[in-house]
Amino acid sequence: MKPNLLDRITIEPGKCGGRPCIRGMRIRVNDILEMLGDGVDMSEILTDFPDLERDDILACLQFAARRSDIVRLAA
Repeated sequence: MKPNLLDRITIEPGKCGGRPCIRGMRIRVNDILEMLGDGVDMSEILTDFPDLERDDILACLQFAARRSDIVRLAA
């Protein structure tokens, strides 16, 4: 059974301004998403950040997908 990818995303008040990071490292989810959005290949990201794993990048994508599906009610 594969562990939940979202368990790889951590939020710590004293780290990176409380922004979501990957496995407690100072690599922000937003930074990975921006690189992907700029067309940077997953393999290039993994080369540039040797502590990252493929599942970390997939976790960022899943995190963003779940956050984008939040319903906001207008007052």
